[in-house]
Amino acid sequence: MTASHDPGTSPNQDVKALKMAAAEMAVGFVKPGMVVGLGGGSTAMLMVRQLAEYLRTGRLHDIQGVPCSAETGNLALSLGIPLTDLDANPIVDLTIDGADEVDPNLDLIKGGGGMLLREKIVAQASLREVIIVDESKLSPQLGTNFPLPVEVIPFGLGSHRSFLESLGARVEIRITADGSFYYTEQGNLIMDCGFGPILDPTALADRLVNRAGFVEHGLFINLATDLVVAGTDGCRHVQRGET
Repeated sequence: MTASHDPGTSPNQDVKALKMAAAEMAVGFVKPGMVVGLGGGSTAMLMVRQLAEYLRTGRLHDIQGVPCSAETGNLALSLGIPLTDLDANPIVDLTIDGADEVDPNLDLIKGGGGMLLREKIVAQASLREVIIVDESKLSPQLGTNFPLPVEVIPFGLGSHRSFLESLGARVEIRITADGSFYYTEQGNLIMDCGFGPILDPTALADRLVNRAGFVEHGLFINLATDLVVAGTDGCRHVQRGET
């Protein structure tokens, strides 16, 4: 499925078409009997709709989904996708999710949608993690095009900010449209950290994970096994180690 530019379409429509193409290719990796992780965000929502269509038409059957957010779970249920959880199925066969930035090693920045904690838990439980993006999400180095989300507990907010700034980040506490703090489904806050290009994502991840009060960060390192990229010339599939 190839997304082509039509003078009568808007850039947003073009991007949505690219995301739909990537979602369709990724759903093709799902097989009957699988437990499937259902990611969050706009691209993952397109994937959930495609998966539901395959179930409805009989192209797939005997699928259970593990949603990474309440929003994803509600959509899946409304479309007839049976759901389970990691208590009943601690090993997930395949997860399909989006990303905010992808480097040539298939390492990621995620968390733009605020669901990084649950997304990472499901990713770590998955035998295969398929990331679907349009080509605008590709980057030579993580942090070049997208700030790093860090989920923190509300207590000690000033201390959290000072520590992140000491690492070189420009820190913004995420807010909602009405100007209030954005709270995750776990009741935490998100600090969006502009580091610029991150020279050593693994070292930064280690610094963040060892800081008290930091619940999770949006660096997904060595978790993605597959990448589906949709561009104006069609979709391509890359596996870890091929780049």
